[in-house]
Amino acid sequence: MPVISTNNAANSALNYLNQNSAEETSSISKLASGSRIVKASDDAAGLAIGTQLQANVAVFQQDQTNVAQGTSILQSADGALAQISNVLQRMMSLAAEAASGQVTNTQRSQDINTEYTQLKGEITSIVNSTTYAGQSLLSGNFLSNVKFLVGTQSTTNLTVSVKNVNTNTLLGSASAGVSTSAKALTAIGSLSTAINTISQSRAKIGAYESQFSFSSQDIATNVQNTQAAASTILDADVATVKATLSSQDVLTQSSIAALTQASMLPQELLKLIQAA
Repeated sequence: MPVISTNNAANSALNYLNQNSAEETSSISKLASGSRIVKASDDAAGLAIGTQLQANVAVFQQDQTNVAQGTSILQSADGALAQISNVLQRMMSLAAEAASGQVTNTQRSQDINTEYTQLKGEITSIVNSTTYAGQSLLSGNFLSNVKFLVGTQSTTNLTVSVKNVNTNTLLGSASAGVSTSAKALTAIGSLSTAINTISQSRAKIGAYESQFSFSSQDIATNVQNTQAAASTILDADVATVKATLSSQDVLTQSSIAALTQASMLPQELLKLIQAA
């Protein structure tokens, strides 16, 4: 029924214009942000799940840093142990020379034993200088059951424990030097044991490094898969949003045209009255 006091057609057109404009604005926001969920009302459940997945990605990325740091620490410790092993082998050579009958006591005490003693001091120097961020790696408690987080749960970790190196304890009776043939013979056995001890520590560190390597690969896979899952939930499908935006733009323009036409209806009715 045509009326003048209330323009129902214009009200209806305005209502659709507001709806279409709001939907078009939402689509533009999604394109601009690249996100499917611009506000919580777009998908409350998806926002909660996607946010948790993003948090997991952040944890996994920190895990990658943890593993890299752990690997660096182990490599530093292994490098120091390798040098200690080289020193022990040289000390073994000196002990074998001192134990031989063609060497005089003077040569043993003044020449061979002097170098031997200096090498013993070098082991202590290596132990003291092998540090990471100011923490000693081969002495103290820094690498005693230290845990490196490699997952999203507090229980998902790798535990590393590297045996301390004490020069006197490591060398045992070989600490007495090789100033005599008898001491040299005793030192050979102790040095052999010391070399085995260092080799065992290096083998253990190698096993830890292998664990870290596999963990690093696993974490990288988790990051990739979790990011893909979060992207499926949170990221906007640009092609779909663009297609929707095109449709919404047509509807918005139609609403504007309809509102313009409806706004003219009372004037047309007034002309009818005037004509009468």
